[in-house]
This record gives sequence, C-alpha cells and structure tokens, in this order.
Amino acid sequence: MSGQITPHSALPHRVPDLGAMVLLLAVARRGSLGRAARDVGISQPAASGRIRSMERQLGVALLDRSPRGSRLTDAGVLVTDWARRVVEAAEAFDVGAQALRDRRDSRLRVAASMTIAEYLLPGWLIALRAERPGTAVSLLAGNSAAVALRLLAGEADLGFVEGLSIPEGLDGTVIAHDRLVVVVAPSHPWARRATLTPGELAGAPLILREHGSGTRQVLDAALAVHGGLARPLLELSSTTAVKGAAESGAGPCVLSELALGEELSARRLVKVPVAGVRLRRQLRAVWPAGHRPTGPARDLLSLTARAPGGTPGRPGPER
Repeated sequence: MSGQITPHSALPHRVPDLGAMVLLLAVARRGSLGRAARDVGISQPAASGRIRSMERQLGVALLDRSPRGSRLTDAGVLVTDWARRVVEAAEAFDVGAQALRDRRDSRLRVAASMTIAEYLLPGWLIALRAERPGTAVSLLAGNSAAVALRLLAGEADLGFVEGLSIPEGLDGTVIAHDRLVVVVAPSHPWARRATLTPGELAGAPLILREHGSGTRQVLDAALAVHGGLARPLLELSSTTAVKGAAESGAGPCVLSELALGEELSARRLVKVPVAGVRLRRQLRAVWPAGHRPTGPARDLLSLTARAPGGTPGRPGPER
C-alpha cells in the first residue's frame, strides 16, 4: 500500500516536520504570518519560507495571503486539523518521556566495594545531594566481585571497584588511585622492622580480606612471583573486622591506606614498608558495557572527577 509505514521505513517524504506544523497552527490561531513567526521565535521571512516549503512538499496551497493577513485555504483548514493531532500526540509523547526521566532521576542505586563505600562515597553522595536533593540514593556495599554481579543483574545503576581490571561485561573509567600497606599492632615483632622482603610477606600468615575483594586481588597478583600467599591466619569480609583483628595483635594485615588514617595517627597500628613489591591500584567506576551512565548516575560519576583523589581529565571508558 502506497505511503504505508513499515517497522523499518522512514516517515513518508510528504509528511512535514513538526516545526512546520507548529508554525501552521500558529498562523491559524493568530491570523497573521508575522504574529505567528513571533510566537514561534523566528523571523517573518523565515516563517514565510517555511510555509512555502510545506506547500511545495504537500503539493497544495495552505494560505491565502493579503495585506490584511493570512487566511487558511480549504486544504489549509484540513491540513491544520491533521497537524493539530500530530502536535498534540508529540506533546503527549514528550510529557510521557519526561515522566520516565523523572522516575529514573528520582532514585540512584550504587554498588561499591568496601573501601570506596566507607571512605570515598560519603563525600561524593553529600555533594550529589546538594545538586540533586530530590534523588533517593541506596548504597549496596560488598566486594568487587559482588559489585559486578549486581550491575550485570540490573540491581545497580553505577558501581565502584578496586580490583586489577574491569570485571567482564562492564565498562569503566579510573577515578582515583590507592595504595595497599602492611600494618601490625605496635606489640608485633614487625613493628620494629625497617622493611620486609616480599618473601617474608608472602610466607607469613596474614589477616586478609576474602577472595573476590579488590584488596585480595591486588595482593595475590603482587606476591604471585614470590611464591604466592601463605595460608591466611584469618579471612574476613570487612575492612573494619580486619583492622580490629590486627589491632588485637592477632597478626599482620594488608589494607588500603585510605582505611587506615585514624589507626595510624593514633598508633593503634604501625605501617611496615615492603621492599620490591608494588601495591598500588586503580579505583574505578563501572557500569554495564555499552550503557554509559545517565541522569543521577552520570552526575555522580562527574563528581568523582572533581573530588579530592579523583582523576580530572581522565580518558573515555576503558573496556
């Protein structure tokens, strides 16, 4: 059938654009091309040219022009009625799309690995609240592997991880850098050591975060060439629990420097340097591959670049 729109076709070439239809409705309402042009914010010559183009496109005259104004032709009356229905449908479409945006922007689900959730996100979320006071934020804290799973399951809009690389199925960008440090209680023999060798660190029973955490991934990789980690003394699923065990004198632990400021200042824990091992890592924002953050998730991502410890001017998404 001629002119029929199929799922894979463009609009028929004789259908005017929405702006031309809005102008025609203004002419019908105001009875003057000049007044209609002012209503839609264009010059009278531009309005006249747009109407003439519309007439050529449709193959019919739409206006009778005279010094007293512009009057719709019979064809113009009919086309104006059709145009009104199209414009009303477009306005309803826009209202519906805005409602979807408002619903999306009314909430933000963030998943973050433990160190970022405890020591960086609170400041970012306070800044986000100043920009978007109407957005309700929920935070799901877990290890980096759990963050990836939540994003892939559609349970979070934006994630933050601490591992060596971007988890499979996600895109991401570096937002900050971090360093892992070895700490012990002041009573531990290592507290009096100037440095440790990588072999000593690898061979000692440590208080560690669980498998799947970014901290554990970095430590495993750093010590792999030195024989790998010995059997852990304890494996704990939170940074606070690891610090508490180390403070009690149970043994050494390896944690983010971000998480140890208070304990080191109060000398409840003592830093022990390790020679010849790189324990730096990149902190990343991540999201499902091919779906760049929008709305409040995009705004939070932007805030991380402006906050202390962020990475301004960072490149586009990593893969």
